[in-house]
Amino acid sequence: MRGEDDLKYPGLLADREGADPLAARIPERLEPGQLVVARNRKWNGKAHWVVPGRYLGEDRYGWWIFQGTNEFCSRPGAAFYTRSDAVLLVPREGDWVATFYDDAHPGGVRIYIDLAVAHEWNPIRPKVTEFHVIDMDLDVVRTASRGVFIDDEDEFAEHRVEMDYPVALAESLQELANKLFQAVKAQQAPFDGTDVGWFTKGRE
Repeated sequence: MRGEDDLKYPGLLADREGADPLAARIPERLEPGQLVVARNRKWNGKAHWVVPGRYLGEDRYGWWIFQGTNEFCSRPGAAFYTRSDAVLLVPREGDWVATFYDDAHPGGVRIYIDLAVAHEWNPIRPKVTEFHVIDMDLDVVRTASRGVFIDDEDEFAEHRVEMDYPVALAESLQELANKLFQAVKAQQAPFDGTDVGWFTKGRE
């Protein structure tokens, strides 16, 4: 696990040796159709979800990745083949990523926002890029049955102590979760149906 000072999340850490703290958030040489493997880990370095997808393109909100039905997803102790299409939005700024699901999702999930830091793109071979992020437990979710809610607050509270989350970061994430909750509930962009066009593009 890299040290705290090596993490790249805006607004909380100062630049080191003149380096641009946002540089890792901007992907290089991405082309529509190429493979993007999203790799999540926890604050303590433990591996979390690995989800493959296909890069679609970008807009003013960020970079969009199509994660189709029957893709193999895994984390330590769990694995499955997806049963619905999804599109992942990696935002240009902010400590989060959002996955949008279609009506086929077996749990009725429509939007699942992971509070996450240390966004980083790593080209590993021609036309293959990994997207890395640290999952910080808190989620903002919209489902067909429950509406919008903040999930895993208990896990966040436990890990905040067990993994020694920096105080400023933990407070920032709690505030951000509340803002995202309100944005999803009010259907503010990009949670206003912007994903529909990207679903169409991903299915072409």
